[in-house]
Amino acid sequence: MSGTAVLLDELAAERPEDRGAAGLKDWAAAGRPELRRAGMLRGAAQAGTVLWAGALAWGAQRGLSALHGGLPATALALPALLTAAGVALRAGLLAAGDAAAARGARVVREALRRRIIEAALPARGPARTDLDEAAPSRAVDGEVDQLTDWLTGYVPARTAMLLGSGLVLAAIACRSWFVALLVLAATPLLPANLKVIGLGTQGAVRAQLTGIRTHQARLLDHLRGLPTLVGLGAHDEAARVLERDDREVARRTEKVLRIAFLSTAWVELLITGTLAVVATYCGLVLLDYLHLPLVPDRMSLSAALFVLVLVPAYFAPARDLAAGYHARAQAAAAAELLAPVLDAPEKTDPPSAAPLRRARGTSPPGVRLEAVTVRHPGRSAPALDRVGVRLAPARCLAVTGPSGAGKSTLLAVAAGLRAPHEGLALHVLDGRAVPADPGRVSWVGQPAHLLPGTLRENLLLARPTASDDDLLGAAASLGFEDLLTSLPQGLDTPLGERGTGLSSGQSQQLALVRALLRDAPLLCLDEPTAHLDPEAEQRVLSALRTLAHDRTVLLATHSPALLPLADEVVTLNRGRVQ
Repeated sequence: MSGTAVLLDELAAERPEDRGAAGLKDWAAAGRPELRRAGMLRGAAQAGTVLWAGALAWGAQRGLSALHGGLPATALALPALLTAAGVALRAGLLAAGDAAAARGARVVREALRRRIIEAALPARGPARTDLDEAAPSRAVDGEVDQLTDWLTGYVPARTAMLLGSGLVLAAIACRSWFVALLVLAATPLLPANLKVIGLGTQGAVRAQLTGIRTHQARLLDHLRGLPTLVGLGAHDEAARVLERDDREVARRTEKVLRIAFLSTAWVELLITGTLAVVATYCGLVLLDYLHLPLVPDRMSLSAALFVLVLVPAYFAPARDLAAGYHARAQAAAAAELLAPVLDAPEKTDPPSAAPLRRARGTSPPGVRLEAVTVRHPGRSAPALDRVGVRLAPARCLAVTGPSGAGKSTLLAVAAGLRAPHEGLALHVLDGRAVPADPGRVSWVGQPAHLLPGTLRENLLLARPTASDDDLLGAAASLGFEDLLTSLPQGLDTPLGERGTGLSSGQSQQLALVRALLRDAPLLCLDEPTAHLDPEAEQRVLSALRTLAHDRTVLLATHSPALLPLADEVVTLNRGRVQ
């Protein structure tokens, strides 16, 4: 099968709508000034090409004259200097253009990564619940980088083609209007070729990126569940599944490369064919073999050499645009995967901004849930079914019930971390009801979420400006002096992933110290003593009495030992208050 037939088969298999390209223009706006500057510099670099081509043609003409004794050999010095100057000018402008394109691409990537992180981890309002947990990390680490070639190649190439090809065409026309007409006649074939490239590339790249996503997600799940798979004797089957996914990703990658190589070959064939026509015309004219009406039949050697050098230079920006057009299709496919992460749901009533730490003398908020309903994807029964709760300021409400009753969901809604599908989640400030805002909340759960780093760095997450004395004082006020003294490196003790290096009791103590440092007026405790031994549970219980003072507290628990802390107790069962 010929290369053309292969390419047509690929294009017929994938004809997606260009939905992903819709947001690319807006995303590039952040780096537009630098990207436009890059295009101008790259286009202006063609002036250097015109300079060295003209000097080369002039030098060749003078060299022939020197061979016949008409000029001394020193007459070639000036053309040589002009040739070197043209090469240096072109190289300098191209380097400056590449630097500007890199700066513009970096600005766009940083802006997109910032938007992704803000969408996944909002500082105010409910967190996203419509994405799987790995989607933001894949977007930040993978899909955003897929835009680099489009930003540095295609976006500046449009400006560079208009300016650079225009300069070269004008230079060619000055020496031979007929050659300029020939290359101009071949130019309309390029947009048609670029459209053909885009028909198949975006669909193939989308399939490739989707396959990579699926493979990564499955690999992560298998690694997390490896002990279970080994215990069930299913590790061999898991390895076969991963191997099958790996082969599928390789097949899709090969398809993308095949389309890229074949489509690029079409562009090169067009440029080579045009150059062959121009070279044939110049050769026939120089040999005085061409005598046609309206066709110029006189041309000097320097003019012929000049136009022959500049014809490939005329198409060079088009070649870059063709490569960039492939990158654009790749970026559009990546954009389709990025769009769900970037497009946060609109909030009709955004929560008010609140300071991280409460002002002295301010009273804690009350909590009001009005007919709150929450549904989890893939479940028919709601997690919360028209739940109503009223909690006065500086009071403690304990939420009990069996596992799966909706306790954690209720706390997340009350904290403003999750938006209800129906009903209202409100905080009452000085008698005024406002939307629930996680900026007023300290959250303590089980297990405690700790990040790799030192113990000090984990504590400073709650209050970055705290001194070591503040950290030690907070631990001492909760009765956790030995939390630091028992560790050989104290605040400099390194912690691994998920708090590796501390016991469950020490991790929970660290979480309570962070809550005290944050000093938020609303405290949400989600099973704070689960999986702790009796001694550790009593230490945490004692600290909770101190921590709950002068705060509004929501407590989800199975433990009867924590119920005496509560002023009110609510029992949930299947998402309903009993």
